[in-house]
Amino acid sequence: MRTRLDACLRAVNEVLLGKEAQVRLALACLLARGHLLVEDIPGMGKTTLSHTLAKVLGLEFQRIQFTSDLLPGDILGTSVFDKDSGQFVFHPGPIFAELVLADEINRATPKSQSALLEAMEEGQVTIEGATRPLPDPFFVIATQNPVSSGGTFVLPESQLDRFLMRVSLGYPAKAAEKALLLGESRRDLLTRLEPLLEHDELRAIQDAVGNVRVSDALVDYVLRLVEATRTQPQFAWGLSPRGSLALLAAARAWAFLDGRDYVIPEDVQAVLPTVVGHRLRERADATGHGGGALVQWLLREVPAL
Repeated sequence: MRTRLDACLRAVNEVLLGKEAQVRLALACLLARGHLLVEDIPGMGKTTLSHTLAKVLGLEFQRIQFTSDLLPGDILGTSVFDKDSGQFVFHPGPIFAELVLADEINRATPKSQSALLEAMEEGQVTIEGATRPLPDPFFVIATQNPVSSGGTFVLPESQLDRFLMRVSLGYPAKAAEKALLLGESRRDLLTRLEPLLEHDELRAIQDAVGNVRVSDALVDYVLRLVEATRTQPQFAWGLSPRGSLALLAAARAWAFLDGRDYVIPEDVQAVLPTVVGHRLRERADATGHGGGALVQWLLREVPAL
């Protein structure tokens, strides 16, 4: 399984140049059965990352372009009366795919944003009184522009908390951008990609990630990190139990990608910024962008042992 995952990482990195750390985090998020939020300005490769992961992992892909007039039914689906049968027939929306790209999610109204909540949390949606299961695997990659961009709606904490990780791709290094400019079109590279994992293999890997061993000492480290967010005065609020579970799940996936069946403190530290940065806010920061400084404080001040 490890060899297959390495091949998947190489294939994605050949398309998305110079973003090895972000690609690894995205794959770890999927293996931990979480969902990913990618925040960056347009044109940084957010959509390319989603397309490439879907192709390499052999996942059915759907893109939802979030706009201010998007309705929940446009995401979940709706029933339409069929005059031939005399009955209402349900037409599933794009959420019924294995990898869903929710593009520019913060351009939609909160009502439409909330349509993703049950799907991301429960792996199912309830439409017109009927509960309908979503595919397995099911992975949402949502992208958003910086909140300072015009025409955006800030994601509420309840929505942010549904994402296991938040990453930013950032500008490419000079060498990577030069290779991008001189190389083939990313679209052409995508068309030649072949799936490297079967669905059964991916589900087996996700199950194996959940069985990665965690010692009592490691759990105590996670608890110290969580307790610090709840007791130190610079934190507007502390991490919830969902946040601590997310941190442990992501650390398990990171350890698995490193070829280990046990978690070490360095795994927790590697995923900490992306797992808790969007869940924290500085008490003195009304903008909601103080999570990065708080994460650095945690890494520096909370002892691992």
